[in-house]
Amino acid sequence: MATATPKQYRNQILYSVYVRNHTSEGTFEALRRDLERIRSLGASIIWLLPIHPTGVMARKGTLGSPYAIADYRAVNPEFGTLEDFQRLLDDIHRLGMKCIIDVVYNHTSPDSWLVQNHPEWFHRRPDGSLGNRFGDWSDVVDLDYSHPELWDYQIDTLKYWASMVDGFRCDVAPLIPLAFWQRARAEVEAVRPGCFWLSESVEPPFIAAARAQGLPALSDSEIFQAFDASYEYDVFPCFQRYLEGKLPLSAYAEALNRQEVIYPDNYVKLRYLENHDQLRAAFVIPDEAALENWTAFLYFQKGMTLLYGGQEKSCSHLPSLFDKDSVDWSSRPDRSEQLQRLSSLKRHPLLTDSAYRVQALPGDILYAVHAAKGRQLIGVFTLKGIRGPVAVSAPDGQYENLACGGSVEVKFGKLSCQGRPIIFEAPLS
Repeated sequence: MATATPKQYRNQILYSVYVRNHTSEGTFEALRRDLERIRSLGASIIWLLPIHPTGVMARKGTLGSPYAIADYRAVNPEFGTLEDFQRLLDDIHRLGMKCIIDVVYNHTSPDSWLVQNHPEWFHRRPDGSLGNRFGDWSDVVDLDYSHPELWDYQIDTLKYWASMVDGFRCDVAPLIPLAFWQRARAEVEAVRPGCFWLSESVEPPFIAAARAQGLPALSDSEIFQAFDASYEYDVFPCFQRYLEGKLPLSAYAEALNRQEVIYPDNYVKLRYLENHDQLRAAFVIPDEAALENWTAFLYFQKGMTLLYGGQEKSCSHLPSLFDKDSVDWSSRPDRSEQLQRLSSLKRHPLLTDSAYRVQALPGDILYAVHAAKGRQLIGVFTLKGIRGPVAVSAPDGQYENLACGGSVEVKFGKLSCQGRPIIFEAPLS
């Protein structure tokens, strides 16, 4: 684990924005006008999907993927100018938030500045042509990190952006040498002390498939040596298979508990119900009561919370990465009030540093506890609307329900579950 990683990152809320589709205008300036609302949700950090120009050659869709970057050192003119971007950053910082940008260092577009100026830095197929190592990424060509000069260029680029932004979300970081990330982190620290590093780690089958081809692929344990936080793709497939009826809830709970013992004490996982690569939460969890409970559990989890722009409006449509496909801000129900309440919960000190345990109870109920220093935060999340008594490890009494307001009573070691999420603080019994 990056030894300097503070556990306070577990109290942070990361709000993800795809500039092209966040507003009808699709510009930095239009996003700037939405910052007050985003901040009202409790967002601590805004993550911008790639802000750089998109390549033209081999484009997917009409506008191309933001992950097929043409120039790492420029901004996409569709979004505005560098000055527009700096104004956006100024307002983000004025509102007390931070900003991180996407770093896509595994590949570029086939017509990128680097292809034109340094073709020797790219992966070659057996016939000598440019290509990539994973067949479904047809709009990009892979970089070859056996060239020390490429390391210098990429790290210099990071230092350039670190003079403006507060950190980086690094796309498919496991496909790039760990030593590169370690060196990059050390050098960027001199420019931006406390720079935040988030890795898009990958699913275990992806790692296994890459290694079977003789390709490098970093495990989460390796990623955590250079990064402050990583995706939770080690457990997210269990969540998906539970929703599909292919795994019991207990398998998901066991996967979460395993993280507590296989990662360092200050590990930070990015927790999400959706992201720009996954189906919307409102699409896969159409039942409103279930989604309310899953959303509360999202904030209760040990780790940093991710919101993808539009999630607060229960958007069920996943915007295309390759076309103009604006977020539908008229979607309902509006979850903003729930998210604002949960953002206050997210700052609770027991979510910063605790012994964390999750248990699956009969009736598809998740029972989770953060415990430390004689106190505990207890969460009860009913995922199938089951109502009835639930045994809890808390003294009898009345407690404030931090999940949705009101009070909850514990009597004879049990509380009455009415279908809505319950979170309360109590002494350790």
